[in-house]
Amino acid sequence: MTLTTPAPPAATGPGPPTPPVPSRRGDHRLRYAVVALVLIGAFTFLLVKGIGSALDFYLPADQAVAQEASLGSRTVNLEGVVAPGSIRPTPSGVDFVVTSGTTRLAVRNAGSPPQLFQADIPVIAVGHFSGGVFVSDQILVKHSSTYIAEHPKRVTAPNGTAR
Repeated sequence: MTLTTPAPPAATGPGPPTPPVPSRRGDHRLRYAVVALVLIGAFTFLLVKGIGSALDFYLPADQAVAQEASLGSRTVNLEGVVAPGSIRPTPSGVDFVVTSGTTRLAVRNAGSPPQLFQADIPVIAVGHFSGGVFVSDQILVKHSSTYIAEHPKRVTAPNGTAR
């Protein structure tokens, strides 16, 4: 068996030396940096979107009326107290008036109101302004433990007994 050694590469002539081939280590660092940036960007996007949608923003009726022009048809959570004698059932839901301070605002709700919905209780109506009326598709009744303590006869269990 004869051992041969490879011949050195032939010189191509005078000229600039060929640049060294970058190491694969640099390629991996670049890839890791790009992946890290993409992950950080995605995480930041999800965090901002999640926090933005998790914050429930309730706008009292008096402030909502004052900001009606700037709110336009944007969906907001309107907060107020149901005015006594203002609840009127309609074929599609219920119309009523909410009060906040000295402001009275007509609300037109499409859908069934919650079981605890009645006059003189705080509510949140989810909807938008349309022609000076607040059009709602959801009503939330606010009833904390202090509300239950102050109005024990208004809050009843599903079987109809007072709590």
